[in-house]
Amino acid sequence: MTLNRSTAEGASEPLGAPPRPYREVTDARGRVYRVGETDRDILGHSRSLMVYLPWVAMMAISVFEYAYGSAEDTLSEAHGWTQSNTFWILSVWIFFQAGISFPAGWLREKGILTARRAMFTGSAMCLLGFLALSHLSNVVLAIVGFGVVGGIGSGLIYSTCVNMVGKWFPERKGGKTGFVNGGFAYGALPFIFIFNYAFDTGNYHRVLDLIGAYVMVVVFACAAFFKDPPKNWWPAHIDPLTHSGGDKTAAGLAKNPPAVRQYTPMEAIRTGMLPLMWIALVISAGVSIFGISFQVDYAKEVGFGPLVAASSMGVMAVINGIGRGVVGWASDKWGRKPILVGVILVLGLAQFGVIWAGELKSEGLFLVFAFLSGFGGGAFYPLFAALTPDYFGENYNASNYGLVYSGKLISGLFGGGLGSMVVASWGYNGAYALAGSTSLVAAVIAMTLRQPGRPRAGKGATASAQPQPAT
Repeated sequence: MTLNRSTAEGASEPLGAPPRPYREVTDARGRVYRVGETDRDILGHSRSLMVYLPWVAMMAISVFEYAYGSAEDTLSEAHGWTQSNTFWILSVWIFFQAGISFPAGWLREKGILTARRAMFTGSAMCLLGFLALSHLSNVVLAIVGFGVVGGIGSGLIYSTCVNMVGKWFPERKGGKTGFVNGGFAYGALPFIFIFNYAFDTGNYHRVLDLIGAYVMVVVFACAAFFKDPPKNWWPAHIDPLTHSGGDKTAAGLAKNPPAVRQYTPMEAIRTGMLPLMWIALVISAGVSIFGISFQVDYAKEVGFGPLVAASSMGVMAVINGIGRGVVGWASDKWGRKPILVGVILVLGLAQFGVIWAGELKSEGLFLVFAFLSGFGGGAFYPLFAALTPDYFGENYNASNYGLVYSGKLISGLFGGGLGSMVVASWGYNGAYALAGSTSLVAAVIAMTLRQPGRPRAGKGATASAQPQPAT
């Protein structure tokens, strides 16, 4: 018979066992929180490093998506590709960048793939992707090299960075996730101007090779310090039951309460909320990718000069990134769902604004709506990334958000490749009108989201938040 001694929370452990540096508390709904260990106890330094390093890595890989559109004309001329060829290369990249998210998350949560190993592998694959874009003129081989290999590599890095932040900041994940996610957009700004002004058929090999090496070195250096917290970890200075420990944190948790329990992917799907999030992200990401793929070309089609075309894409990239941080902070303060709905509405309305600016031949208005399109086209990503653990918990977040984010692989097909077909058939105005209309549908879907397991206001009494024995 084993004798046990009780902890302050009612849990028990064998007599004679060394004291644990943490304790586990369980709330009234059965969710377990591991408390007592600080970030410095686990990492040896502040958890803030788990914000800045993922941010730097995200800036490095942003060149894949947000600067690619500015390089398309030179790539087409150098390799003899059609416009459709270059669009499909990006579409395949998006497909694999998003598609690897769920399997990578599943492997991480099974302990098969560590965060560091995912980052190291991804950095090498990113280098291979740019070497393929540089040296392979056969479009099929370029699709395999840049689209498949580069897409998987950047997807491993993206998913690892986003989920790392959510695990280390479970009490205020919105602003932190938005900050890291923003690097994936504005990090491309220098390369947008390089591709528009200093990239031609005489130097494209050297430029692309150097960019690939840059991505690999930066990501590899950041990855050396990556480490996940233990499952159920909760910061020691915040009481998970009463949310005391800081007025700002308490206010944020009141607007975005923690998930009632830790949902596995299948359990999250059965709630019905994860499929709705997936559909809303498919539509929103498709509209965003459409804008990224066609904005420069549309500006040139309307008759705007190369400076306005490049500047509009630069504005989109910067605002896309900054907007992610702003809405993340705002969602911590005012709630994630209302901010998400507002962001998707802005994205949809901006598409109609781009048409209006083009019809008026107004460069100023065009830049304004490029600003709004860039804001809406990126800001929903960190909101979905933060909303997923809010609804389904942190323990399976790599897999759960991997499922939600996998919607982007569908978006890549109709936002880039199929978008080019719509432009060819309906013209830019018809394509932009379709994009705006579908975005408004996504906003309606987002309005139906609610946290699983928590009664709606007025529909039931709130369960008592008293500590229970840990299990």
